[in-house]
Amino acid sequence: MALKLVIGNKNYSSWSMRPWVAMKAGGIDFEEIFIPLYTGPADKQRLLDVSPAGKVPALIDGDVTVWDSLAIIEYLAECFPEARLWPDAREARAHARSISAEMHSGFVALRNECGMNLHRPVKAKPLSEAARADIARVQEIWTDCRARYGAQGPYLFGEFSAADAMYAPVVHRFRTYAIDVSPVVRDYMTAMIAFPAFAEWTAAGLGESILIERLEIE
Repeated sequence: MALKLVIGNKNYSSWSMRPWVAMKAGGIDFEEIFIPLYTGPADKQRLLDVSPAGKVPALIDGDVTVWDSLAIIEYLAECFPEARLWPDAREARAHARSISAEMHSGFVALRNECGMNLHRPVKAKPLSEAARADIARVQEIWTDCRARYGAQGPYLFGEFSAADAMYAPVVHRFRTYAIDVSPVVRDYMTAMIAFPAFAEWTAAGLGESILIERLEIE
């Protein structure tokens, strides 16, 4: 039975982007199920029917349902070790999981003030001190990873990994809100934007016509 990945709008849903990109990068076959976000009680019930959290993403594997981006990625890493979603070396794998968990649980100000919206014209906006601190921390993480593992490839741990998938929406946020970044971070963003799975998601998101008013507050 084919895996099913339930996702929201590609233009807006950063959480959906993470496992989708990871699965595409890992060559894991799946059926994509799209449930529009914030459209009313009917679609909310559709979400509750596939996930007790009532949110996207959700992975359905037969009788098993996994929700939450990081939990989905961990489940996939167990089921498909050949996809090599985490780095092979134990130390690097621990590092990748640590920064992925930090992404998962933190950076609230950056999320709130720079929501993912691929259609938004690229331009800067005033940001709070907390958001600027989040941006500095992300750049610190990326710069450290590139210094440690850059000789092995253009991504955070050399080869593409789940950590890159977890930070993929931040690449969009930095681009969309014209965040001033260092040359090392800019090079990493360029590599990510060119990555096939990232580019495929982006093209599909830009092709969407659904407008969610509550996410267009600017």
